[in-house]
Amino acid sequence: FDSYPPTSTQPASRNKLVAFRTHLKHVKMMKIAALATLLAGSVSAFAPSINNGRVTTAIAAEKSQALPFMNRPALLDGSMAGDVGFDPLGLSNIDDIGIDLYWLREAEVKHARVAMLAVIGILQVEIFGPAPGCEMATDKCQMDAFWQIWGAHPQYIAFALIMITITEMFSGIAATSGRESGERAPGDFGLDPLGYSKGDNFERLQAQEIANGRLAMFAAAGEIMQGCSTHEGAIENLMTSLKANSF
Repeated sequence: FDSYPPTSTQPASRNKLVAFRTHLKHVKMMKIAALATLLAGSVSAFAPSINNGRVTTAIAAEKSQALPFMNRPALLDGSMAGDVGFDPLGLSNIDDIGIDLYWLREAEVKHARVAMLAVIGILQVEIFGPAPGCEMATDKCQMDAFWQIWGAHPQYIAFALIMITITEMFSGIAATSGRESGERAPGDFGLDPLGYSKGDNFERLQAQEIANGRLAMFAAAGEIMQGCSTHEGAIENLMTSLKANSF
C-alpha cells in the first residue's frame, strides 16, 4: 500500500488513504514488538542467571547436592553450615504449626552437641570406670549403670532432670527471641572462650561441628540400642561384632 498511488484526487479519499496507511504501520510495529518480546522471553528461559553466587538455569530447577535426582529444597540455599540440600521429607517447608526452619536447625544443633557429649561419656565411663560418687555404677553397659545409680542415689537423677529443665528454659527463650529478631543464629549462645569465631576458619569449624554431631547422633542411638538389647558395653559390642564377622 505504501507504493500504491491514490486513485482519487478528492480530499476525503486522500484522508482515508492516509489514515489507512497509518493504521497499517501501527499494526506492523505492534507485531514486531510482540515478536521481539517473545524471542527475548525464549532466550532468557535458557540463559544462566546468578543466584547467591551460583549459576543456575531457569528452565530446570537446581538439583540437591546430597540427592542429585531430586530438586534442591527452596529454603536450603547452602547458607547454613553442613547444608547439602538433604530434605527428602520436605521438613524445611513446614511453617504453619509453630515449627519452621530456624526451630529445626536449633533442635539439630542442640541434639548434635548433646550426642557428642553422650558418646564420649559412655566410652569414658566404660574405659576408666565411674566418676567419684557413682562407684555403685559398676556395669559396663551404661544403660544398666543408669539404673544402678537410680537405685542407690535417685537424687542424682532428680538433680540432673532439674538442670535439664533449666537449660531447656533458657534455650527456648534464646531460640524464640532469636527467631523473632533475626539477630541470632540457631544454636549461638555466645560461648566462645577460645575465640574461634574470630578466626578465618570459623565456617569450616561450623561445618565440622554439625558433621560430627550428626555422626554422633547415630553413634549414641546405636550405643543405647545395643546396650538395651545385649546388656553389654559399647566397646564389648564392638569386639563381639569383630570376632563374629572376622575372616
